[in-house]
Amino acid sequence: MSGSGTRLADVAGRIRNEDIALVRERSPIADVVGEYLQLSNAGGGNLKGLCPFHDEKTPSFNVTPTRGMWYCHGCGEGGDVITFIEKIEHLPFAETLERLAAKAGIELRYEEGGYAPRKDHGQRARLVEAHRVAAEFYAEHLTTPDGAIGRTFLAQRGFEAAQTERFGIGYAPKEWEALVRHLRGRGFADREMIVAGLAKEGRRGPMDRFRGRLMWPIRDLTGDVIGFGARKLYDDDDGPKYLNTPESPLFKKGSVLYGADLAKKEIARRRQAVVVEGYTDVMACHLAGVETAIATSGTAFGDEHIKILRRLLMDQSEFRGEVIFTFDGDSAGQRAALRAFADEQKFVTQTFVAVQRDGLDPCDLRREHGDSAVRDLVASRVPLFEFAIKNVIAGHDLDTTEGRLAALDAAAPVVARIKDRGLRQMYAVNLDRWLGIMDEEFVLRRVRSHASRANGGQPNGGGPARGAGRGAGRGAGRGGVRGVGVGGADDAGSGPARPGDARAAYDLSDPAIQIERETLKLAMQRPAILGPGFDALPAEVFTAPQHQAVRAVIVAAGGVTGTGLAAPGAAPGTARNVAEWVALLREEAPNDEVRNMITRLAVEPPRSGQDSDGRYAASLLARIKELQLTREIARLKSKLGRLNPVDHQEDYNRLFGDLVALEQQRRVLRERAIGSL
Repeated sequence: MSGSGTRLADVAGRIRNEDIALVRERSPIADVVGEYLQLSNAGGGNLKGLCPFHDEKTPSFNVTPTRGMWYCHGCGEGGDVITFIEKIEHLPFAETLERLAAKAGIELRYEEGGYAPRKDHGQRARLVEAHRVAAEFYAEHLTTPDGAIGRTFLAQRGFEAAQTERFGIGYAPKEWEALVRHLRGRGFADREMIVAGLAKEGRRGPMDRFRGRLMWPIRDLTGDVIGFGARKLYDDDDGPKYLNTPESPLFKKGSVLYGADLAKKEIARRRQAVVVEGYTDVMACHLAGVETAIATSGTAFGDEHIKILRRLLMDQSEFRGEVIFTFDGDSAGQRAALRAFADEQKFVTQTFVAVQRDGLDPCDLRREHGDSAVRDLVASRVPLFEFAIKNVIAGHDLDTTEGRLAALDAAAPVVARIKDRGLRQMYAVNLDRWLGIMDEEFVLRRVRSHASRANGGQPNGGGPARGAGRGAGRGAGRGGVRGVGVGGADDAGSGPARPGDARAAYDLSDPAIQIERETLKLAMQRPAILGPGFDALPAEVFTAPQHQAVRAVIVAAGGVTGTGLAAPGAAPGTARNVAEWVALLREEAPNDEVRNMITRLAVEPPRSGQDSDGRYAASLLARIKELQLTREIARLKSKLGRLNPVDHQEDYNRLFGDLVALEQQRRVLRERAIGSL
């Protein structure tokens, strides 16, 4: 992750520093991060969620709104709102600022050009704007006489005009260059249209990619249009039934869920997601009251879709949420449901299947039987494991002994694939009941045999109980946290220190480390209450290399009482000041390791409550100086022990006097520390 200081240098002389600070201030980090993942209360004013930057089963991603910071205890990534958008959208610093500024209604000023926007406006922003203009163009053409064929198609499927407007449906004119001409008129270059996937190269230049088709705008989680799904309407169209935007800098079909921008709040509220197959199915579900429906965009449901869905569900507690797959009742839909079986165990929540037996998809079901029928379809869901097992045994004659045994041998491998041993045993018992064999031990032995073969011959193969083993992803992530500071390692639960391990030098159970860490937390989060006392501390009071590196950054930034802290017109210690202070420290950090430690100290709550901050700060300052004196006293005692008081009487008496003075100072500091608590 590039350093903020480096990024600021990259745009020096262009975007004004006060505008950068204003973007941070007017881009609430909880709102911005909340566009991408579901956050819940973590106590102390903090929020938590599943990290979008590494795969985990238990949330270790923390957001501290009062300081405008985020940090993941699992992978060690962290930063402010600008860093988050940079990383999750893979954008350069300047383009990230432009994007956040546009959403906050801020007009960035450039040093060399006043308020004039830059000519080299970021590519992503240009492509997003081109898609917005294209979506408006298509929507307008749906209302024209030429768009009548599209309106008829929608009406035949039960969608009224006001409902189609809600989803932004449009019509691509049956012309070669209608959109190309329109975009040229709006200042877009031919190359931009082609890169965006809105046009393609023809023999005489770019031509419209979509012609004579009904258009569904596909949006990302923030609501930006990043692509289109196009349904053919004319019989003479020899293209595919559905044509989607090709892969582009904006559109990655493997990680796009159609309707997620509309569904994400309900998904989080209901802890439910309904996965359907098509754009019209999403529309039908939402209009019928199932507002958690989403669909993939031209590809099978895969790992990246699962990661997005888990973050929206905050999929961390077993059996609390639901992922419901709906499939057509035909054989293809049945096969699709069985393919989903392989993905089931990538979720922590329960997964279900809802299949309409008469073959109607949610769109047709709503048109023929009304909104309630769609809701009933979702309510009729069955667990995916049950569906998969019953689907296998349905192909056998259960009225004969031979048929029941064949069904058992066909279904046993399916049951054996269930990683959770408890669930596997329960479904083995259910399998015995569904087959009518009435011999649970016989069925269990058959399933265990298949499970053993599937797990390399180990009789108890498979994972631990559901939910327990699924947390392994977090542990693996924590083990990979990068080092912090000079030759040190991060401190968060990376396992016990080993001989020669850098982590051995940073032991959180060491009281001295705790005192140093707490002092630096206050220097990050509530610098005003430390004041000159902190700045006067000698460098040697901090013993951990990580802490020494952070303290050096604070000194370089002017100290907690320096000019780097104050913001014009704001009282010291305000939330805005603290956020800017931390941002300044991150910019001053010499490398990513120190920057990550600063971020971590800025988001971890101090051990004191808000009401006792002043006394707590005084106690810390006294205690950290006392610890330094204790080390100095130990050094003097060691030196005195090596001196012969007869041969070196003068040196001995001088050192002994120094020792008495230090002991007195230590007693005063200890009393001050105790009195401050």
